[in-house]
Amino acid sequence: MTKRIGVHLGTAGGASNAVERAREIGANTFQFFSSSPRMWRAPKVDPKQAERMRELRAKLDVGPLVIHTSYLVNVCSQTDDVREKSVDAFRGEIERALTWGAEYLVLHPGSWKGLTRDEGLKLAADSITRSIDGLAWQGTGFHILIENTAGAEFSLGGSFEQVAELVTRLKATAPVAVCLDTCHTHVAGYDLVSDAGYAETMAQVAATVTFEAVKVWHCNDAKAERGSKLDRHEHIGQGTMGVEPFRRLLNDARFAHAAFIAETPVDEPGDEERNVRVLKSLVQAA
Repeated sequence: MTKRIGVHLGTAGGASNAVERAREIGANTFQFFSSSPRMWRAPKVDPKQAERMRELRAKLDVGPLVIHTSYLVNVCSQTDDVREKSVDAFRGEIERALTWGAEYLVLHPGSWKGLTRDEGLKLAADSITRSIDGLAWQGTGFHILIENTAGAEFSLGGSFEQVAELVTRLKATAPVAVCLDTCHTHVAGYDLVSDAGYAETMAQVAATVTFEAVKVWHCNDAKAERGSKLDRHEHIGQGTMGVEPFRRLLNDARFAHAAFIAETPVDEPGDEERNVRVLKSLVQAA
């Protein structure tokens, strides 16, 4: 199996251009936003762009295609208005993902501030179920990926257990799986850096979300210390994690099926390619 390594890319000039851009920088998978991550209103997908995206992906063997949901979406908000906007916006995200032919749509579950954690879990599950109700996703291979978060207070998904609980609540009504973020995992307090810590963290993955359910790893080094709960991404190998956690993950046979996608900073031209190149360099020959 070819290791799937890529990066989050912009969509200037049309989203389908990102397929060629991915290949130019040595990636064979990528992620993008299907709308502005900080605006409720979203554009409709150009059918010609969607067709070109599918054709180029097939021709250049680029996949899976991952779309990241807008940061505004909060499916467990205590505020009815925000939650209703989130349901509508997330339904639009799903519709666009299906039109683009994306395999995965990544979602941050949101904040349950003002509620109990259990109330937040229930609202999140209900909102996601409402968002996908009636849409034709069956047989497409499409999955919503619940992403773990950095562990900030009231942030749903700050532990593997919370991610697993939400996935369990949704399995009967929606196609769900998991995206784990290395930076979020690290700053939430899990140890990916030491040998013993990595083994313990993987034992917790096995006991909660399971290895098979992890379809994507967001590969991001961290600017902040482990347990800080500060979500600040850094270039691979240049943060508080170093390169070893990424070497372990990329060569861990339990994640052979997963895609590894960097969401690292773009501080200067060429950073996307450099981070892809570092990740690829860590893959050991079978």
